[in-house]
Amino acid sequence: MVGLVTAALLAQSPGSSNLRITVLDAGKLPLFDIGNDIALRVSAVSQGSMQILRELEVWKSIADIRACPYRRMRVWDSRESVEGPNTLRFDAADFALGELGFIVENVLIQHALLERLRELEVDVCFETPIQKVRVATASRATEIQLQDGRSLSADLLVGADGAGSLIREEAGISLRTWSHPQAALVTHVRPEKTHQDTAWQRFLKEGPLAFLPLDDGRVSVVWSTTPELAERAMTASDTDFAALLDDASDGLLGKLTVSGPRGSFPLRSQHAERYVMPGLALVGDAAHAVHPLAGQGANLGIADAAALAAAVNEAMTNGEYPGDLPTLRRYERQRKGSNKTMLHFIDAINRLFLADSEPIIALRGSGMRLFNQSGPIQRRAVEVALGINV
Repeated sequence: MVGLVTAALLAQSPGSSNLRITVLDAGKLPLFDIGNDIALRVSAVSQGSMQILRELEVWKSIADIRACPYRRMRVWDSRESVEGPNTLRFDAADFALGELGFIVENVLIQHALLERLRELEVDVCFETPIQKVRVATASRATEIQLQDGRSLSADLLVGADGAGSLIREEAGISLRTWSHPQAALVTHVRPEKTHQDTAWQRFLKEGPLAFLPLDDGRVSVVWSTTPELAERAMTASDTDFAALLDDASDGLLGKLTVSGPRGSFPLRSQHAERYVMPGLALVGDAAHAVHPLAGQGANLGIADAAALAAAVNEAMTNGEYPGDLPTLRRYERQRKGSNKTMLHFIDAINRLFLADSEPIIALRGSGMRLFNQSGPIQRRAVEVALGINV
C-alpha cells in the first residue's frame, strides 16, 4: 500500500512531467473481487490517511465498495469493567467528526491505488523480484539488478518492501530490532450483539485483544497473546476457538461464531538507523515496524509517502536533483523523529499492560482515569493518532 501511495503521489505531482516512475513488486498482482469474503488483512485508516487517499482520488471508490466506519473506541484493562471509570473513551462526535476512521481491507486499498496508477500511466511490474542493488555514487544513479537478468537505473529508489526489506539490506542500512513476547492472531468472528461501529480493545495480561468493526456486521479480531496460546488457538476447532475468544473478551459482544480463516505471526518492533542515502529512501515498514495494538502501521507509512513525495516535488520545483542527500534528508527529518516517538510510545504501552505488579496495576488505572479527564491532553493525543492538526 505504501509503495503504491508513494508512486501515485509522485505521478500526480506538479513536476510529474519530468518523472518516469516504475513500480516493481516481487509478488503477484493483488486481486480484489467484491464477491469474495472480506479479506483477513485489514487496516484502520485514520483521518489523515483518508485525506491523502482523497487527494489521490481513490477514497470515494474505496468507501463506496466496502469500508466500515468506527465512530467510537473503548480501551480498558481486563481487571476493570468496560463500563468503568478507568475505560478510555474516544468518540468522533467529540471532535466534530463523522467517524474516527474506517476499517478497510488492504487488498481493496491496493486495488483502488492500482486503478489510479493505470490512469496516471505509471509502469507497474508484478512478479519482478530484485536480485541486487548498487546504491548511487558520484554517477548519481542507483543500479537495480533484477532476477530475470535485466537491469534498471534510477535517480531515486524508494524501498517500500516491508519489514524484511531487501532494499534496506542491500543498502547496508542497520536496523534496531526488538521482539515482543507475543504472537498476533487474526481472524473474523460474527458476534451475537452489534459491534456499534466501535473499535474495542481489552488489555489482558498476555497482551491486547482488539475487535474491529467490519462492514457486514462481523468483527476483525487482532489478538496479541503468548506464542503458546496463539499456536493452541490456530489448531483448535471453531467451537473451542470461539470459546477462547468469548472468555478473553469477557462476553463483550455476546456469543461469538468464528466465520473466517485464521492467521498468526510473531511480533517485533524495528527502526532503521537511517531512512535515506544518496539515491535511496525507505518508507513504511522498511523504515519502521510497530506493534499492532494502536493500529498505526499503515497510517505511519502513508504519512511517510506523503512527506517523501512533497520533498521530491519541492526539489523538482526548485531545479534540484531528487536523489540528492539534502533533498532526501528533508523527508527524513520530517518523519524519523515522529515515527520513533510513536514506536517507543506504543512499545511502552504494551510493556505497561504486560506488567503484573499491584503498584503498576494501580498506576495504570489512575493514569487512564486522569487521561479521560485531561481535556486538552486527550484531545491532542487523539489528533496525533488520527493524523489531524499535526
